[in-house]
Amino acid sequence: MPEIGAVLATVRYGDDEIEKLRRAFHPAPLTHVQSGDAPALLAALDRVDVAVIRGDVDQRFLQAPRLRWVHCDKAGLDRSARPEVFERGLQVTSSAGRSDAALAEHVLFFMLALAYDFPAFHAAQRARRWGVPGQDDLRALGGRTVGILGLGHIGTAVARRCKAFEMRVLGYRRRAATPEGVDRAYCAERGESFLPILEQSDFVVLALPLTDATHGMIGARELSRMKASAFLVNIARGALTDEAALAAALRSGRLAGAGLDAFAAEPLPRDSPLWTAPRTLITPHVTPKLADRTERSIAIISENIRRYRAGETLLNLLGEGDIYTRAAPGAAPGTDPLRRLYRAVRRRWR
Repeated sequence: MPEIGAVLATVRYGDDEIEKLRRAFHPAPLTHVQSGDAPALLAALDRVDVAVIRGDVDQRFLQAPRLRWVHCDKAGLDRSARPEVFERGLQVTSSAGRSDAALAEHVLFFMLALAYDFPAFHAAQRARRWGVPGQDDLRALGGRTVGILGLGHIGTAVARRCKAFEMRVLGYRRRAATPEGVDRAYCAERGESFLPILEQSDFVVLALPLTDATHGMIGARELSRMKASAFLVNIARGALTDEAALAAALRSGRLAGAGLDAFAAEPLPRDSPLWTAPRTLITPHVTPKLADRTERSIAIISENIRRYRAGETLLNLLGEGDIYTRAAPGAAPGTDPLRRLYRAVRRRWR
């Protein structure tokens, strides 16, 4: 069975939580350093087998001679999903699932606010004006259709809550399975498209990981398949959408509105047309924390320690299908070194 010789942690936990982490890794010694303390970090990386970090995998971790497993204490791994990770043989996991309840609440916050046209009523309140145009045409969530693209931890949590609102729930995922709360699941493995979901849904929720396959998956063509009365909610990653096409659809009335928590460039540039798009709610990629979020993270890490030592597949393990190599906004096409390396690695794998 794989042994763990030494562990590095850069997470911002309290003393009690760090002690829980030490006990979970026992008898392996754990060194806790601040992520900004570069000398201490590099010194620890020379001798550890496992690292639990608050950020993403970068070149320092790829060059660590003994490192075999990195746990990123966050949900999304797109910034760590580099081809070198697989060439290096590094196992990378996340804390996906620790905040699914809070993120699902965030989605419902957007959906309710959009369905009830909260921005218009709030503006009327500030102006001491009774009522808003179109208020008699508003419809509650019950009986409406929500389409959830991505049925992982967050998408499944959203589905359960939407079903509690008596909504019809459609979903799209890579693998053939229908989670609890989903009336009809479309599956990539079966060759099914997500376009029928766009056509039927009153709300479309993006809860997908950002990969080369999902980058820009919602563009002008996809937006044109949605109902003019529909709303788009993005709780995942901004680069899943063509933001220029989204802004154009919102301004033209081709789309009724949007709730956006993630953007291709963050902070969202001041000149982005999304700031002033009609019936658009923006939050700065932040969701209120669950009271026990750290404990949830430690539970995921502890289970993975058991699995690692037993030689079992780790929870939330980064896979080859998760690779993300797209150039940053503004980079010249074909100049991204990760993209070039990815092509070389793929040629070798073939």
